[in-house]
Amino acid sequence: MSNTLIHADDTLMLWGIIVVWASVSIYLEQRYEWASKISGAIIALIGAIVLSNTGIIPIASPVYDAVWSYIVPLAIPLLLFHVNFKKIWKESGKLLIIFLLSSIGTVAGTIISFYVLKGHIPYLDKIGAMMSASYIGGGVNFAAMAAKFEPPGEIVSAAVVADNLMMAIFFVILMIIPTLSFFRKYFTTPHVLEVEKGVGMEEGKTLSESFWTRKDISLKDIALSVGTAFLLVMVSFKIAELLDKLIPSGENVSAVSNLLNGLFGDKYLMLTTLTFLALALFPKYFAKINGSQEIGTYLIYLFFVVIGIPASIPLIIQNAPLLLLFVFIIVVINMAISLTAGKLLKYDLEDILLASNANIGGPTTAAAFAIAKGWKQLIGPILVVGTFGYIIGNYVGTILGFWFSNLI
Repeated sequence: MSNTLIHADDTLMLWGIIVVWASVSIYLEQRYEWASKISGAIIALIGAIVLSNTGIIPIASPVYDAVWSYIVPLAIPLLLFHVNFKKIWKESGKLLIIFLLSSIGTVAGTIISFYVLKGHIPYLDKIGAMMSASYIGGGVNFAAMAAKFEPPGEIVSAAVVADNLMMAIFFVILMIIPTLSFFRKYFTTPHVLEVEKGVGMEEGKTLSESFWTRKDISLKDIALSVGTAFLLVMVSFKIAELLDKLIPSGENVSAVSNLLNGLFGDKYLMLTTLTFLALALFPKYFAKINGSQEIGTYLIYLFFVVIGIPASIPLIIQNAPLLLLFVFIIVVINMAISLTAGKLLKYDLEDILLASNANIGGPTTAAAFAIAKGWKQLIGPILVVGTFGYIIGNYVGTILGFWFSNLI
């Protein structure tokens, strides 16, 4: 039984806390200038960290898994219904280059961090394989490397806790960077300026409240938005599941087969692809639907709350403070290389930050970041590009894991 005030199996209470705190975060962001500046996403995340670290809610529950499994997939198509379809393809190619450069940052960070800490952390060769794969792809790659290199269970658990806390810190930093004058001085920020100038600030209203102005929405709009999103998720996930079974993958099959499995068997890539296809085939249908962006954004705020919950500070202090340092070094070097490469190649700050986010946190958190900032035209491209990390992550993790094992 959980030793927290609210137990992991208390489904109603946990859903209630997630929904209520997400709603409070949105209200504060749109009501108060200070909250608008730090963003509702950070308020949601920090509040969740406080709730889990003070023993009010557990750090793991089937409720949180449900948010990842159902809420996030539904939010993705809802937020793509009104994006500029042609601009998606234009931005995707541009983002892929900076994403790959950011991946080099992850590799460099893992190697440097390994050499700094290899005499202090046991099984660091295996941890390095897991984290490098995860910080290019995502949790799927982490699980694949854990199964491949078979570190002790307690090491895997400690690495997950360190990763969760690092992700919470990383997300807060990403949200703050575009607001700092230093970065806005040395990098171009067209999407930030578009949000600020396009909003048309009204007297006595915050930037967020002015952006999310009241719109006409009917019961039919809600039905079509949610129904269409569900249909796309259902079809996409079933097709991906079928192709994942049909296309061989694993250690004993060819690289081409593994690549095809990664491309066609990934449910998020399939969801994004089918959503793009639907947008291209039925543009008038989607143009008439109101409210999809608002519904999708609200669902993403539930996700922001869940991101912060597993960040257990006491567990890190007790079990794995050096593991936090290990992943911290990787993240810092990833961001440093991403920003440097982006500056040299004259990339926009938004592209650089999203590429780094897609590496470290995966495409879903990168899309959530773009949504929170109002960078609508970058949501689709970063989902497409970020999913590519799932494909290359396992290869990078495998190579580094075998290399590191010969150095210990």
